[in-house]
Parts: sequence; structure tokens; C-alpha cells
Amino acid sequence: MSTTDAPAERRTSPLDRYFKISERGSTVPREIRGGLATFFTMAYIVVLNPLILGTVADADKQFLGDLTTPGAAIPLVAAATALVAGVLTLGMGVIGRYPFAMAAGLGLNAVVAYSLASGMSWEDAMGIIVLEGIIIGILVITGFRVAVFRAIPSGLKTAIAVGIGFFIALIGFVDAGFVRRIPGAVGEANVPLQLGATGSLSGWPTLVFVFGLLLTVLLVALRVKGAILIGILATTVVAMVVEAIAEVGPYNKGPGPDGKPQINPDGWQLNVPELPDKIAGTPDLSLVGQFSLFGSFERVGVTAAILFVFTVMLADFFDTMGTVVGVGKEADALDEKGDLPGIRNVLLIDSAGAAAGGAASVSSNTTYIESAAGVAEGARTGLASVVTGGLFLVAMFFAPLVTVVPFEAATPALVVVGFLMMTQIKHIDLNDYDIAIPAFLTIVLMPFAYSITVGIGAGFISYVAIKAARRRFAEIHPLMWLIAALFVLYFALDPLREILGV
Repeated sequence: MSTTDAPAERRTSPLDRYFKISERGSTVPREIRGGLATFFTMAYIVVLNPLILGTVADADKQFLGDLTTPGAAIPLVAAATALVAGVLTLGMGVIGRYPFAMAAGLGLNAVVAYSLASGMSWEDAMGIIVLEGIIIGILVITGFRVAVFRAIPSGLKTAIAVGIGFFIALIGFVDAGFVRRIPGAVGEANVPLQLGATGSLSGWPTLVFVFGLLLTVLLVALRVKGAILIGILATTVVAMVVEAIAEVGPYNKGPGPDGKPQINPDGWQLNVPELPDKIAGTPDLSLVGQFSLFGSFERVGVTAAILFVFTVMLADFFDTMGTVVGVGKEADALDEKGDLPGIRNVLLIDSAGAAAGGAASVSSNTTYIESAAGVAEGARTGLASVVTGGLFLVAMFFAPLVTVVPFEAATPALVVVGFLMMTQIKHIDLNDYDIAIPAFLTIVLMPFAYSITVGIGAGFISYVAIKAARRRFAEIHPLMWLIAALFVLYFALDPLREILGV
């Protein structure tokens, strides 16, 4: 028998068989493109995480790394952020074998910087993150976290995916400055969001974003292979040309003579697209290991520390679950029940991410919704995550190069991915109000509250309440009662803290 007549499973390479590339309808080039696309849409975390953690003082007026100078810890946080993201994403690819990438979680790092650190030292705050990661890991090992995943009705799982689609699109618009947060009144109106800085579009960066969005939309509509990656790279080149000619500069020019930020409303939102003076350097990883596991219990008391752990744990628990459902559904990886085969390994790596992030002083690491950008490029296996993880490790040595890609070039991909995820709404039975109303609340509250956890919580609580009101108790999984009760507690945490005086 000739080689070409051999069974397909014998002709495929060990790499193909391990990652199930052919089995999931993918190819090695697709996985590489997907890994690149995911990296470029989330590489901003190497820049943004240090800006959040490295510039805020703790209760002892110390900055991360026991430094007293604001911003001095930024290069340390950048190096550790890239290291942990790279190692965990590689682990997710090799062990989880799905195209999910991990990095320091936005939102969670803000909680660490502005809530936890304000009442304790950085080491104590990072200890809380390590503790919540250990607890979530135990929940995975005991099977509880997987059981919760399987207890969620399929209609709500679809709603989570759709909600994340809207959420990720909003992130794209806001991060690009196309849509702006408004802290107070604008003219005679008091609005939370508006178009551009003044209610209309202005500035070269906005034009670059619009160009990138139109280019990516056209490429996707024309079914061009590598559409999202091509869009990111082409828009970055255009942005560099624009900056070289117009010298736009950054949105935030730094503190002025009065100490207040100097804002350039028409500037680049995070990265200025120009080649840095320094391309490579040896990373300083001295932040790794700077945490105190139980220091918070001595500093703020047992009750307050437990509430902090619970708050971070619940947000991390359901943010990841929502991301896995959304991206998994987009990758057509869920089974007929809406479950992800082999999810235990995925959740185990994710829970390790929380502990590893705290141990490295870069906050909890979690699965990123930007992984959907890689899926949109065709990624279906963990090989894409291996590519993304490898790039993060490279970024640890070439961190300045990460700053070449501005938000305005990367965020069009998020908007397009949002559309692709939104198309799944057709699988929700909108005639069945028992599921349609909870699905609606899940979908709209993710972008409106700017939180995956809030959307999931509202959907779960309303689902249980409606089923109970209709006396359809048999249709409510026992775990859904527990989850709904926990979310009620989660939403009532602030009043509870006031009652307990913590």
C-alpha cells in the first residue's frame, strides 16, 4: 500500500495529532495567523498594566517594588507582565489545547491598584490574588467549576457569547477614542459616552482608526485569508506614516507644571506609532515572588480580607467562564450541550494564572476575550496559543517594539470580532421569555456596565427568578440556585461592608 493510501490519522504529523489541527478543520498557517492576530490585539497589556500598577501608591505610600518614585516600577511590571502572560499562554496551548490566550486581567488590576492597595501594602494585595487563585484551583480540581459550567442553560451560554461580542466591540471603540467616556456634563447634556472628544470626530488617530475599520471590514467581507492580521499591520504602517508627517503625539503628555495631566484630545490613545530609540534590553524580573500570602489578614482583619478574596474570586470565576463560552462558541468548539470538551484543563490553567499573576506582582492573569481575534483568523487549537505565548516571551526582551502598534491600529479588529460573535444571537429562542429576558439582560449589561461578571450575574438571577415565579422549579439546576444567591451577595457587597463596618 502506498503512503498516499494510508489512513489520514497515520499521515498526519505528531504536531497535528497532538493539537488536533486537522480534526478541528484548521491548518498550521491558520494557527500561526491566529496566534499573531491574538498577540497584536492584546499586546497592549504589556504597556497598560504597568501604567496602572506602577503608578499607584499603596497604603504605606510605596509604589510596586518598594519604590518611592512614581513610575519607577513601570519597566519591572512590563517585564513581569510579559513573562507571566507568555508562560501561561504557552501552558494554555500545550495543556488546554485551545486558542485561548492569558494575561493580566483588565478590571482586576484596577481593583488591585485602587481598592486593595489603598488599604494595605502591595505584598498583601498580591497575596489576596494568590489566595483567590488557589481557591479557584481547588474548585476546578474538585469538579465544582466544571459542574457550574455545565449547569448553565444553553440559551444563557449563547447570550454570554453575544454579550461579549458587544462588550469587545465597545472596548474597541473606546480604546481607539472613537467613542469617549465623559466624566461630567458636555454642553447642556450629561452623557456617559459620546462620539469623539467633543461629540464629533477629529484628529488623525481617529481617521487612522476609521481607515483600519473599513479596511478590515472589507477584507473580512471579501473572505480574505488573514484579514484581521492584515488590517492590524497595514493600519500600523499608515499610523507610523501619519505620525512621521503630522507629529500628533500622545493623548496624555504627562504631568504639567501644576502636576495635572496635559491632555491632547486628538492624540494617540496609548502608543505613539513610531520606532523607539531602544529596541531590546535585558528584563528586570525582581518583582517575581514579592507577595505576602496572609499579610492582608493582619492588616485589614479577617472579615475584610475574606470579602476582598470573595469579590476578586467571583469576578475572576465568571469573567473566565464567559470568555471560554464566547470564544469557544465562535471557534465552533462547544458540543451539542454547549459544553467545551476538556474544559477542566482550560480552567485549571486559568486558575493557576491568578496565583501566578499575584506571585509575580502583576495582578491576576485571566483568559482574554481578545483571543476571539485569533479565532476569527481561523485558529481552532492550542498551537495558536503557543505562537501568542512565544511572542509574549519575546516581548519581554523587546518590550519597546510592542509600543509601535497604537490602539487605533489594533482596535478595529475588536469591533469586527464583536460583529462575528453577535451573529450567534440567532440561536436564542426570543419567543421563550423564560430565557429571552435573562439573555437580554446578559447581553446589554456587559457593555453598559463594562463588566462580563455583571452581565452574567444579572442573567443568572433573572433566569432563576422567572422560572421560580412560573413555578417551574424542576427546570432550575440546583447549582443555578447557588450561583444566583452568590451573585445577590456579590451585588450587595458594599451595603454588607457598611453593615459590618469593614
